[in-house]
This record gives sequence, C-alpha cells and structure tokens, in this order.
Amino acid sequence: MSVARPGGRVHPGRPGDPKRVGPYRIIGRLGSGGMGTVHAGLDAAGRRVAVKVVHPAQADDPEFRARFRREVQLSARVQGPCLIPLLAADPDADTPWLATAFAPGLTLDQHLAVHGPLTGATLIAFAAGTAQALATIHAAGVVHRDVKPQNVILAAGGPRVLDFGIAHATDGTSVTRTGVMTGTPGWVSPEHYRSGAAGPEGDVFTWGALVAYAATGRPPFGTGAPDVIAYRVMSDEPDLQSLPDALHEIVGRALAKTPADRPTASGVAGECVALLAAQTTLVVSPATNPSLAADLVATQWGVPTPEDPAWHPPARSRKRVFGVSLAVGAVIGGLVGGAIVLRSGDTTHGSNSLPSRAGTSATALADTPAAPSQAAGPPASDRPTPSSVDSADSAEASIATWHGARRPKGEAELETSAALGHDVSMGVGSDYDYIGQYDFRFAESRREIYISVNGPALAPHIIQSIAKDACYSLRMMADIYKGLPYDEYVLVDDTTPTAPAIVWEDDFRTNTGCVTQAAERNTAEDGQESDWQPTEGGLEAARIPSTDEEEIRVATEAVHELFVEWNGNSRLVHSPRYLSDENTSIGFAPHEKTMYVWTTKPEWNQSTRQEWAEQAATVACRAVLTESRARQEWAYFLYAVAILDDAGDAQFLRWGSAGSCET
Repeated sequence: MSVARPGGRVHPGRPGDPKRVGPYRIIGRLGSGGMGTVHAGLDAAGRRVAVKVVHPAQADDPEFRARFRREVQLSARVQGPCLIPLLAADPDADTPWLATAFAPGLTLDQHLAVHGPLTGATLIAFAAGTAQALATIHAAGVVHRDVKPQNVILAAGGPRVLDFGIAHATDGTSVTRTGVMTGTPGWVSPEHYRSGAAGPEGDVFTWGALVAYAATGRPPFGTGAPDVIAYRVMSDEPDLQSLPDALHEIVGRALAKTPADRPTASGVAGECVALLAAQTTLVVSPATNPSLAADLVATQWGVPTPEDPAWHPPARSRKRVFGVSLAVGAVIGGLVGGAIVLRSGDTTHGSNSLPSRAGTSATALADTPAAPSQAAGPPASDRPTPSSVDSADSAEASIATWHGARRPKGEAELETSAALGHDVSMGVGSDYDYIGQYDFRFAESRREIYISVNGPALAPHIIQSIAKDACYSLRMMADIYKGLPYDEYVLVDDTTPTAPAIVWEDDFRTNTGCVTQAAERNTAEDGQESDWQPTEGGLEAARIPSTDEEEIRVATEAVHELFVEWNGNSRLVHSPRYLSDENTSIGFAPHEKTMYVWTTKPEWNQSTRQEWAEQAATVACRAVLTESRARQEWAYFLYAVAILDDAGDAQFLRWGSAGSCET
C-alpha cells in the first residue's frame, strides 16, 4: 500500500478525488492505506489538515464502518503531546471521513532510508517522545496495537505517534475481523502471535522494537517471510547491537518475552525523559509532567523538517484535474452534520458519544473562524457581505464567489444560459423525473459559470446527471463561441435557501468525456473485468496475516504453483525475474470476496509485468474456481493481481471472477 500518513508529502489528486470534504478544501493526496485515502486539506483559515476518507467499497461494509466509528471514538479519547490530534469527523456520512492536524515530516522508515539511524540526544528524544505518547494512550484506556515505523512521524519538535486504525479500548469493546491476526509482521508481540492477546504490554514490546530499529536501521528480529519473523519474535533474542548503552537495558526489558516482565509505558517514558534531562542543564525532573517532557523532547530534537511547496498552491489553476466528490451524498444531507469536532488543545476525556445524524450543521472549531451563513436568492448587491475567509478573491469557488457572479449579458452568455437551461432540465426531467428551477450566473474574471438549483432535495445521482449534461452543453457552446472566456462550471445546491452549498466543480474543457463518476474513467483492458475493480483497501486487508486453515492452504498451493510456472527449473535467486516468498504473497479480503496476488518487483519493465500478470491471473482464477466448486462455504470468487513498488504502491494488472476462467 502507499502509506496514508499526515506527515507525508502532498501528491497530485487522482480522478475521482473530492474537491471538498466537510469544511475542508482538498489540495492533493498524502497517501492511501487499508481504511481509506488521506487527502491534504486546508480549513477556512488556511490551516493544514490531513483528511482520511474511507474507500467507497468499504463504506458499505457494516463491520468496516463500525471499525471506523470506533477509530473516531478512540482518537477523540486520546489527546496529548507527541500525538496527532483529531479535529473533526463524520463516521455516519455516506463516505465516512475524519480530519487530523497535519504534522510535516517523514515517517521513521522513510527518514532512516534517507538519513540513516538516529543518534545521540535525538535518539533518546525519540524514545522518550514515543513512550510518552503510548503512556498517554494507555492512560486513556486505549491500546494502540499497531506501533511500527510507518506510524511515527518525525515532525518539527519531536516524534508523533499516529493511526488508531486497529486500536481498541482496554475494556474489551473492539471490532475486528474474526479469524485474522491484526498488526504488522515484525511489529507484533510474542503473546499476540501465540493467542491474539493485545494489551498495553504489547505496545511496550513493539515500542522496544521501534527504538532498536531507530537506533540501528535494522528490525531487531530481522526480515523475511512472516512465519519466520513470527518464530524469531517468539523464540529468539532481539538484535540490540549498536544500541547505545543508555538505552540498551531499557529496551531489553521492553522486549521481554513475558508480558509481566516488561515495564509500563509510563515507566519507560520516565526513564527516557530522565536520560534526556541528563543531556541538559535542566535541574527539575520533568518525568511526571507530560507537557514539560514534551518541551524537553523538543529542545533536544535534531531532525529537520523539509517544507513541501505543494502546500502552497498557485492562486488559481486554469486546467485543474477533474475531481468527483466521493462524499456528494453527504454534502446534500449536511456532510458535516453530526460531525464530532474537538478543540485542538482540549485534553479532557468526557463523553465520547457521537452526535446524531439529524443535525445539518457542523460545530465550528473553537479556534477556527466560522464560515458565514448566507441566504440564497437575490443578487450579491442585496446580500450580506461575506467574511474575509470566504471572499470573492479566494482561489476556489465558494458561496461568496457565487454571490458575486452576475447574470448573463451579450449574445454568447445569453445563448449559453438558454442552452444550459434546455439541456439540464430535459436531461434530469426525462431520465429521473426531477423538476427544479435553474439560475445561471457568470464570473468572467474567475472564468466560472455558476448553475444553481432550487426545488426538491438533490440526490447524488441527480447532481451527477446535471453535471454531465451541463458539461456536454458547455463544451458545445464553447465550440460555437470560440471566444467564450470560461472553463469552469460550478453547481450550487440552493434547495435549502438558508444553507446553499457548492456540490460540484469541474473544468469542462479538460474533461473531454464529461466524466462524472470515477468508475467511468476505468476502461477494462484484456484480463480486466469491467464491472468491478480491485482496491488498495482490499489489498491492504489481504496483507493482514490469516489464521484460517483453508485460506492458508489455498494460498500456499497457489503461490507454489505460480513459482513452478514462473521460475521453472531456475535457481538463479539473484535474477530480477526470480520469484520467492521474499517478494510474492497471496492473501484474502473478506469484505470484497477477493483473493489478491501481489509481488514487489519495481524493477520489472511493463512487458515482464504483463507476462507475469497473465500467469498469476491464470493461477489465481483456477484457485478460486476450484475452491468455489468444491464447497459452498468458500467465500472467495474474485481475484486480482498487482505489482508493488518499493513504497508499496500497487499497479493492478489483472482481475476477474471465477466465471471468467478458461476451463
């Protein structure tokens, strides 16, 4: 997977990405993981946030939605130094989302790959800060359960522990898939491997492994196949060579095989903070005060934080990439209605119950200027003046810029309005029997045409229909009137006069196919069924080690068959073509009923990738077909084949169902 981390660099958005989520304007991607995609966003005041949006395919899974809701509840419970604060969330939206503060910096594994191990006071500050974060988590009655290098950001001022995707409360209330082991191979405690037990002691064990890795650049139990690593964790001693003497004894106790022999997170935090204090002239011990401990970590932190220019987008891009609002249905019903919103500095742990979906407005952040509430209807001159945070000079279209737009004038604009009125009303009227009133306004300086809709509530499919018809109509008019100075069209939901909302924005000139659904952009090629696509979330679910005997048997047999067919009699293990357990895996995504086959071979050219994908797809299809025929209880009838690069990003090459196999 590509790691979904609030500290990552901003990458360009992809077709289908939303332009807005809740109150946040989306400017790019930070990454994607098992639960969803993390977008880079800005609030109304321009503050940076990381917005995690659940993968659409998983939003319909009640079990997965329950896990996400649980993640929100647990994240809301935990606030403190060296953690990423939750700012807002809507777990009950059509496409659930949550937003956290943005912490710029590399993840630990990324930093080590570029700069090498941490040393000196910075290493001790890392140990102290991460231990303090776990102590705060445990004090709130929560177990993290996924402490690993990819879940620690080396931010300005110290490390930040993040991602409660599989965290659970110590009261035992948790939601996980039955029959699988949560956690990441190599970053799992011995008792978790043996019995699935996951308590605070397990977090301390993985903390010890994390500090050893930070100090040496090597996982303390080595690398290799997951079962080999599991054996070492349960039976072998960790590799703590090169670990400084000051930390060697503390980390060694944290990595004790028996949970009862390990110190608590607060205990190791106190010891590490004391070590850190010894590096300075500080007289009083800060070990019992998390805030002072965080200050001490910051003073000894020696990791620079590079600035990412992508956070400073140009004032306006004339050719923006088209984005589908994944949360469009939730926008119509009040996307941020019922959102949980926290003060960024609040460390209290009161009631964590989530508000009802009946609400239609978000509670503003205590330190964030509230967006103005404008009434729809009259032209801008008859309306209240918008606030500065939503001004007509803003880069993105907004209710304020809609207010400032004017009615059509001149032949080209008048004819364009008439064409839009005819095409849009006829399209939704004939296809969906929707009766609405439309108003068209023009903002020439912004090159935007606004289409506002008044009438019955807008359903997502109505919005998409209007957007598609408007795009076709505008492309036609731009061809007739070559000098038409517009390229953007913006759809305004004015069906609730007291709360108009921007629900669609696109460049009709660059969206040559007038695509309004991400799925329409996927053209099935040879070996790819057109009625469904594999997902990064499904692949990530498949990477969770299974304990189901039948799944393990099928995966073992299929991967062996693939090795035989691909490698033949070759023993050239160093050949770029050679496949082994080190670079190839098979796993299962129960929520998608899909068996995934993947290999990490970024050096392969496209020809080799296609050759391998064809063989892998044949093996996978045969496997799911054979098992489906053998017994009714076999759940998997789909398969997908992917190549991963060094960062874990997947290129899906083949996918299909058991019914597509050649028999």
